[in-house]
Amino acid sequence: MAKKKTAYFCSACGNDEPKWFGKCPSCGEWGTCVEEIVDAQTGAIGKVSRKGGGVQWSHGGTLGLPGQKERPRRLSEIEAREEQRIDMHDDELNRVLGGGLVPGSMVLLGGDPGIGKSTLVLQTVMNIPDKKVLYCSGEESAYQLKLRATRLATGDIDHVFIACETNLDEIFTHVANVEPDILVIDSIQTIATDELESSAGSVGQVRECAARILKFAKESGTPVILIGHITKEGSLAGPKVLEHIVDTVLQFEGDQHYMYRILRAIKNRFGSTSELGIYEMLGTGLRQVTNPSELLLNTDHKDLSGVAIAAAIEGMRPFLIETQALVSTSVYATAMRSTTGFDQRRLNMLLAVLEKRVGFKLAQKDVFLNIAGGLRVSDPAMDLAVMAAILSSNLDMPLPALTCMTGEVGLSGEIRPVARLEQRIREAEKLGFERILIPNIALKSIETKSLRIQLSPVSRVDEAFRLLFK
Repeated sequence: MAKKKTAYFCSACGNDEPKWFGKCPSCGEWGTCVEEIVDAQTGAIGKVSRKGGGVQWSHGGTLGLPGQKERPRRLSEIEAREEQRIDMHDDELNRVLGGGLVPGSMVLLGGDPGIGKSTLVLQTVMNIPDKKVLYCSGEESAYQLKLRATRLATGDIDHVFIACETNLDEIFTHVANVEPDILVIDSIQTIATDELESSAGSVGQVRECAARILKFAKESGTPVILIGHITKEGSLAGPKVLEHIVDTVLQFEGDQHYMYRILRAIKNRFGSTSELGIYEMLGTGLRQVTNPSELLLNTDHKDLSGVAIAAAIEGMRPFLIETQALVSTSVYATAMRSTTGFDQRRLNMLLAVLEKRVGFKLAQKDVFLNIAGGLRVSDPAMDLAVMAAILSSNLDMPLPALTCMTGEVGLSGEIRPVARLEQRIREAEKLGFERILIPNIALKSIETKSLRIQLSPVSRVDEAFRLLFK
């Protein structure tokens, strides 16, 4: 097959050049050079042709989108049917995917180096004995994968085929020979096609390879799992179009110094993006955490100040989180504000509410906030627990034992209602808590007869503090 013609384009202004450039001669931008496949006759990336009175678009790197040649149909004519999903035999992964893996879909899994991306995927596909899996690795040898599989294996693994290959055309040859039910590529940044001269991992290579893999997935109905690198800023490496092409983007995160790993859905065309999966890293692989509340709570904080328990929700899952705060006198002219697992801008807002509405002067004090367990939480219902932990540390007074709280704090100091309050209350009751502080306005919507936990409704921040520190 003759090699396709390529050209170099500026992603900022669209200027094209026959050779690679560092600085665009047209707009002067640096690092915007992208290699593209162009049509050998017209010299363009794509062209418009007319056939049979209709207009068709032919693209140099076809995306293979489903339904390209179908006639337009009325919305009422389209049959609504439920997607048949592949059970991954992993409750946490099934929840984050929206119920399982959709045939013909592309899933992109990203995360820090060494966080456990390859372990999660290999462990999962080995536990699907009724599906033939082709695992294409461009980063590890077959011997390394065998060692990992031996450590993770819990049953028969004859349905998993390993191919150590970085050439996309060779991967498609292996696919034709094996005919897998699931294709795994580890990682997309190591795969390259001979049609482009640039090295693997470049913008052009990642975009072209992802487009051809998408074409294969949509035409064959084979689901594809891509493992991707991330940049030092924490975003997925490669062009942004990679995230637009795939159907689902999963983020695998966690601190390597902690044993817990969090799986989040950043984008999901077949499910919710608010779901959360929690794993525990062990020597034998990743273990699903079915009840994260018991693992995230430390029962040894009795008589310790600066610790508050919050009833939070991530996705559809309620769990209780330990919030730790430390307030100390600042030795510098400007007080320090440091957070781990919580939005620092929201912390500054809550400190302003404490000073303005409650009367505590914290402008000359350092405030350190930590969400225990290495979690990053964005639930606004954490506000009340964060403020209670800060005030407890400032006064050096421990909060009452077996007491948790939930509620969003407004700028005027009011306690605002939160979503799915009854689920939070049930979770606190299940874990043995005796009292929970809740927004007063939401009390009338809760069935209290069957509850054994004491409900303490509060409407303002100062009212909540009087209950806690009386």
